[in-house]
Amino acid sequence: MISLESGALYAGALDLWIDSMRSRERCYVSHGHADHARAHRTVVATPNTARICRVRFSRRTTRAPQLSLLPHSERPDRSVTFEEHPFNVPWYESEHRLTLFSAGHVLGSSQLLIEGEAGAFVYTGDFKLAPSLTVEPPEIKRCDVLLMECTFGRPQYVFPPRDEIAGEMIAFARESLECDATPVFFAYSLGKAQEAMAILGAAALPLAVHGAIDAMARVYLEAGVVLPPYERYDAQTFDPTRVLIWPPGGKALPPALRGRNVRTAILTGWAIDRGAFFRYGTERGFALSDHADYPALLAYVERAQPRKVLLNHGWRDFTHRLRALGIDAEYLEPHAQLSLF
Repeated sequence: MISLESGALYAGALDLWIDSMRSRERCYVSHGHADHARAHRTVVATPNTARICRVRFSRRTTRAPQLSLLPHSERPDRSVTFEEHPFNVPWYESEHRLTLFSAGHVLGSSQLLIEGEAGAFVYTGDFKLAPSLTVEPPEIKRCDVLLMECTFGRPQYVFPPRDEIAGEMIAFARESLECDATPVFFAYSLGKAQEAMAILGAAALPLAVHGAIDAMARVYLEAGVVLPPYERYDAQTFDPTRVLIWPPGGKALPPALRGRNVRTAILTGWAIDRGAFFRYGTERGFALSDHADYPALLAYVERAQPRKVLLNHGWRDFTHRLRALGIDAEYLEPHAQLSLF
């Protein structure tokens, strides 16, 4: 039913690709991060992921009625059509039942459950189980075969409680401002930045954000997520007594801060690594992650109760750790040719 073809997952009976990095006729997109979302002819996703993708794909989108597909001959050239499915509202294709359910990763992020005569298959995509201020609560469903990401699949990756991380972030921001320094938090524009906004805003800290973060924050607001007041960064009007949230890809300080007293921090699960902030070129690192840590990966497998676990996007030796626990586990190599079941 599910095969790995040239490194991409494909459900042949459904003619459905899964998080393919090449443009396809019809592809399920688990969430809006660029390493999972591409402008396919038809994108199968949750309504909130579709909102995010419309912004990211800009003018290349057309809207289609929910749960329907336009005939290829009727689609505008180079357009993207969205086939939207809310969480836990199943639909049927070729004698299979498909359901999207929350991954808790970023707004709209989903997991895919496919049920048929061969059993139940779950593709997690990126997920986390920790609580969040800005993301739909995650779910776990029982299945026969589980394909999960294992980004932090080593025992040292145990994240502190979210309240503890939030407290440290707030303390860093306040201490910086008290020293007449502008605190700058580097965070991905989708997901982590909005979570940082919610954490810091709850402490009544004044916020400014990069334009890309503002664009995603507007999608969150449209979806009903409550975010604190903030300003979009403008070099001409920026107030250096604000906390600035900036994408990690642009770690060169913005013009308004050049020559000023600045303190920087990176928000990433890799902050668990000793000296991670030296690698990122920042003064501090906070383990605010939108992925599951090692205990959460194990908890997911325990609760899903699969007979087979397939792994991707992470440490290959997590396979051996699962096998040591008596779990039938295998890592999917990028160019393997196999049938999952």
